Amino acid sequence: MSGQRTGWRRALPTWRTMLGTVLLFLLLLVGALIAGYLLVDIPPANSAAKAQSNIYLYSDGSELARDGDVNRQNVQLSQVPRHVQRAVLAAEDRDFYSESAVDPAAMLRAAWNTATGKGTQSGSTITQQYVKNYYLGQEQTLTRKAKEFFIAIKLDREETKDNILLGYLNSSYYGRNAYGIQAAAQAYYGRDAEQLTLAQGAYLATLLNAPSLYDITAHPGNKPRVLARWNYVLDGMVKQKWLSPGERAATRFPVPRPAKTSPGLAGQRGYLVEAVKEYLRDHHILDEDTLRAGGYRITTTISRQRQNAFVKAVDSRLMDRLDDSRPVDRYVRAGGASIDPRTGRVVALYGGIDFAKQYVNGATRSDYQVGSTFKPIVFASAVQHHSTTQDGDAITPHTVYDGTNKRMTVSHGRATGFAPANEDDRSYGPITVTEATDKSVNAVYAQMGIDVGPDKVKATAVDLGIPAATPGLAASRGAIALGTATPSVLNMTQAYATLAQHGTHRPYSLVDKVTKNDEDLTLPDREETTAIPREAADTTTSILRDVVENGTGTAAQGAGRPAAGKTGTAENDKAAWFAGYTPDLATVVAVLGQHPESAAQEPLYGAGGLPRVNGGDFPAQIWADYTAAALSTRPARNFDLQLAPGAEPPPSDDPSDSASPSASGSPASPTPGGPSPSPTGTGPGTTSPTTPPTTGPGTPTVPPETPPATEPTNDFPTADPGDDDLDWRLKRDWGD
Repeated sequence: MSGQRTGWRRALPTWRTMLGTVLLFLLLLVGALIAGYLLVDIPPANSAAKAQSNIYLYSDGSELARDGDVNRQNVQLSQVPRHVQRAVLAAEDRDFYSESAVDPAAMLRAAWNTATGKGTQSGSTITQQYVKNYYLGQEQTLTRKAKEFFIAIKLDREETKDNILLGYLNSSYYGRNAYGIQAAAQAYYGRDAEQLTLAQGAYLATLLNAPSLYDITAHPGNKPRVLARWNYVLDGMVKQKWLSPGERAATRFPVPRPAKTSPGLAGQRGYLVEAVKEYLRDHHILDEDTLRAGGYRITTTISRQRQNAFVKAVDSRLMDRLDDSRPVDRYVRAGGASIDPRTGRVVALYGGIDFAKQYVNGATRSDYQVGSTFKPIVFASAVQHHSTTQDGDAITPHTVYDGTNKRMTVSHGRATGFAPANEDDRSYGPITVTEATDKSVNAVYAQMGIDVGPDKVKATAVDLGIPAATPGLAASRGAIALGTATPSVLNMTQAYATLAQHGTHRPYSLVDKVTKNDEDLTLPDREETTAIPREAADTTTSILRDVVENGTGTAAQGAGRPAAGKTGTAENDKAAWFAGYTPDLATVVAVLGQHPESAAQEPLYGAGGLPRVNGGDFPAQIWADYTAAALSTRPARNFDLQLAPGAEPPPSDDPSDSASPSASGSPASPTPGGPSPSPTGTGPGTTSPTTPPTTGPGTPTVPPETPPATEPTNDFPTADPGDDDLDWRLKRDWGD
């Protein structure tokens, strides 16, 4: 009886049972490993070594471009400098020469991180990566990982470490369609692999982690990430004692040369293909390795007719007016994007004059400030959140603010220290929000940004479609209202498309269909959400209609149909924007200043023969020409607006009745019979004197087809005391 277990002890297995279970598991594991090793042979080189082309199609099914031709030239290990070899090892596998072909602990750690949402990780040694690149496919499956495991072990027993490293160097992808270290050396630095410096080798090693993201000429905004990875490689070499601290300290980042592309991607084709690739990767449709294997037919949302219309508009309104005798004209770049607000489909994308000459995509780069095209987002946020002035009055199109130049902004009765200048240092005194939007009055919008709250403004911007991580989006003290953020042209088009669709946000799409071997890939859902209430979006549209009718955007009347829009000019006139929409199409155009050699941002003073390039000049003209051509087969439609309470026009059109700001200097709402937009405004029931009246509340009018001639009125800026004084520059000349 004493040897029997009773109670809860009988529920537990004996130590003999536990030991037997563990031994059985270990025997099965060892057996599986032995069987795998015996059954899995080293196969011949995979098809990725002979990668197919991917075919990109316009939305109508006609061919846009092909890519996938492999650029590879194998070299011997003796042709790769030792410091380049070690840079690669420091980046990818520092214990390559001393460790086994596989690292089970790293594989388990990577699997756990992937499963728990910390990002997809491979946990692979260089040997495993070489096996994947050269012998297997890129698919992320357990079967492929198992084969990779056993082939790597066999290969490690049959080949020397030097041969495996050489195979890895010759088979890895470095971006720019460069396979192998020799092709990469030529693509990025125009030299053979054996001529690479330590710094250059470390940069090429950096690319192995994410070639597209770390190509600093294609993604200038990623420079901090690139430098961090490059420093990681060099610091790893020091840690491994392959590089002395002194040599490390003397090493400077080697800026790669601009990319040279194949003729098949010249013109607009390269910009479109790269944008589509980025979309496929970012939306987890195809990763870079899988796409590089080729064989896909990708139908884009790009309309051939509208794409051609965009190119024609930029050429005729901007590029044809540039003169090589003016040095500043060499700085001129352009970017544009166009979205159907109803579907969210990107129907046209202008990246630059030629992908083979200007590699950086002007439509997707995110390093230029958007200026006053951000102001409508501030107003939309004010209406959305029922914001009030410092005196407690609701912010509407007719609210009166103090437009005095360099007026000190206030918050809860206290001066904020932020007093931005209006363009050309012009003072306006008491002015309605509609008029301040027409004239892009910084003093008004800086105060409004504080009245609404920078956090709320940022939240509205994100809801409309601007990425939360956009640089400058968290600017404080009201500066956010003046366009310090640097979203891409495509991101700004997304935000304005949401306004055009009455506040309904549908994430944009660049791809309609992806097939391989006659099988369709599943594309992610693009769920519609309400970004802001309809009344907030439509009230914003009403004041943007007035910008086109009476403000800085009159050149947009050339589209020949109802339009809403806003001009914008970046700090120091380094970029000029026009963002606008009709009920059927949202489009943003930016003219950018960039040095052709250093890639530094440059002012556009004097470009195209104008004293200053504002958003109402080339950008608005391009917008009008493109919009007219893109919608030439559709009848003009009026906006159907539902305005917020208090947004209707006041009963009096007499500007002499305007209210005054309060004694404290904070803005005040108008009294009854206060100031209103001009008779050609866009409130309910208003009509343009040049067109017959229309019916229905909030119905705008069709502007004349030919825009009135305008002459630039801006003067050159004063001397800049230095780039380190952001506040001074904000106060100086943030115009338009």
